[in-house]
Amino acid sequence: MQFSEKYRQLLFSVIAGLLCFLSWPPLGYTTLIFLAWIPLFFLIDATIGKWKFISLIYLSLFIWNAATTWWIWNASAPGAAMAILINSALMLLPWLAFRVFRNKYGRMMGYISFICFWLCFEYIHLQDWGLSWPWLTLGNVFASCPEWVQWYEYTGTSGGTLWILVVNILSYEAIRNLSFSGWRDKKAQQFFFSAIGLVILPTLLSLQIRKTFEQKTASEKKQEVVIIQPNTDPYQKIGGMDFDRLLNEMISLSRKATDSSTRLLIWPETALYTSSGLDEVRLKESGALAPLFEFLKEYPQLHLFTGIESYRIFDEKHSVYSRAIPNSSQYYEAYNGAVLLNHNGPLHFYHKSMLVPGVETLPRFLMFLGPVFEQLGGSAGGYAKQDQRTTVPVSDHFLIAPAICYESIYGEYISKYIAQDASLIAVITNDGWWGNTPGYKQHMSYARLRAIEARRWVARSANTGISCFIDPVGNVLNPLPWWKADVTKAEIPSLSEKTFYVRYGDLISKAAIISSVLLVLIFFTGRFRKKKTA
Repeated sequence: MQFSEKYRQLLFSVIAGLLCFLSWPPLGYTTLIFLAWIPLFFLIDATIGKWKFISLIYLSLFIWNAATTWWIWNASAPGAAMAILINSALMLLPWLAFRVFRNKYGRMMGYISFICFWLCFEYIHLQDWGLSWPWLTLGNVFASCPEWVQWYEYTGTSGGTLWILVVNILSYEAIRNLSFSGWRDKKAQQFFFSAIGLVILPTLLSLQIRKTFEQKTASEKKQEVVIIQPNTDPYQKIGGMDFDRLLNEMISLSRKATDSSTRLLIWPETALYTSSGLDEVRLKESGALAPLFEFLKEYPQLHLFTGIESYRIFDEKHSVYSRAIPNSSQYYEAYNGAVLLNHNGPLHFYHKSMLVPGVETLPRFLMFLGPVFEQLGGSAGGYAKQDQRTTVPVSDHFLIAPAICYESIYGEYISKYIAQDASLIAVITNDGWWGNTPGYKQHMSYARLRAIEARRWVARSANTGISCFIDPVGNVLNPLPWWKADVTKAEIPSLSEKTFYVRYGDLISKAAIISSVLLVLIFFTGRFRKKKTA
């Protein structure tokens, strides 16, 4: 029994969304991503109206977004709705441009425009613009199999996106030409073997790059790093858990693995959190932290890098993020931050820069929703950001690239620390907001791509898991399981060589932006001339 054309088109839309979902971590049927958008290309070629086309493409993108990131709902229902609905709509824009350019300039120009506009969309989404949500950047799909994309040290995730788009286009053209004349069609054969070759050759190249890198870095000087996973329920914590007890538990965990050879101890995001906040200027004098400084005195060589919920008070407005203290002439700034401590006190502060949309920040046109999000444990308009990238120096030759939670999914952002000679990427996060869902697994796997792009070790301290070390080729080492208080340690080489991606940034996306601008100019110039001659 054959489907009517109407139901066949609906089926194509649903299948494309499900293929994207199945290919994504942690399910990791990654090869499906090379076929995922073939059903949508059939819709591009179908003779259907504009609104039906928009509905079918949006449905597919919505299925992908909802099935892959539904777990956001556990932390924030409004945040989840905003992320899924708005991100699906933004993803629709390159598809609309594809349809317009294909209809006006033909099939080849349509494909070129689609590649350029999609890469342009992803790059804009990686910038700090208020609704930044690059979780589903296509190149992230290879976090499940980093051995395929060792060449990310040259391209970053945009290279993976380009790879996926081109293979999907070649595969679709092979199927389309095959339907005309069968296997005897030379074009079908050319497209088919080109698609197969384009899947195999980059993978083989990746394996060779990995082998060469491992041989080259076998004998680097090492530092001992300890990570703790305290396993504190974040909802109970903000509800008023006893901070003294939590602090003593984290110190006890730290003692299990810390000794005279340990140089760096890492605690997770907001490990230092009190209901009244912690004043950065008077941190050493804080009675709540006295047991911590007593512990650090026992290990004079030790540095602690930890998350902290902190604030500063100013006599005048310090920045655009400063807020007036009611009934006072003073101002304050609140931070989701990190601090490097030793037995003498705080040495360096870092304030989270890439804030989570809907929970920690909102664009101005959505600020009216701020009270809703703040009731759910966030600070939609409240956290101040650090606009400049600064490394955190443990010693002259051992510098930390700090990444708090969401920041670890921004490749070019992290690379700016490496350009400043950072030798270790330290990810501190609290993925417990999402519960035992795919969210924390996806988040951990994305850090594997940061390791490859920068060729640096990653030390990841996650409050409820997964805490682990990741080597520069993306291998996960010494992972601590979900929802278990424990500690892990490793000796980390202090690497210094900078990759092509670190030195030159995301060249593929920047080329796509230039190309997109030229395509838009061509389109509107053509329309203007047509109207003028008419």
